[in-house]
Amino acid sequence: MVAKSHQRGHETEYIDGRWVYSDDKSPITTGRPCVRCGRVPTPEGYDACLGYIPNIKSACCGHGIGEGYIDEINHTRKVLDRLGEWQVNSNHTIIIKLDKQ
Repeated sequence: MVAKSHQRGHETEYIDGRWVYSDDKSPITTGRPCVRCGRVPTPEGYDACLGYIPNIKSACCGHGIGEGYIDEINHTRKVLDRLGEWQVNSNHTIIIKLDKQ
């Protein structure tokens, strides 16, 4: 049995003591862009499409395989994909178009 996971939307697996990409077995240390936005993380490690968001504990864009989310400092989680289409503007404010039911 092989342990599997994802790295920025790319399937990975743990083989012979190291994590590799499932498609070509290259080590995940080579890094790949996000499947959702096609960009690499910021130098600080944030998802490029989100960037730094003030007063947020953690956030993830979902990388094209899951729902994006924002964990607020008060322990409230907002699931981005359930809210509708979203984007982050230049002021690092998430703009949500409420179009999902």
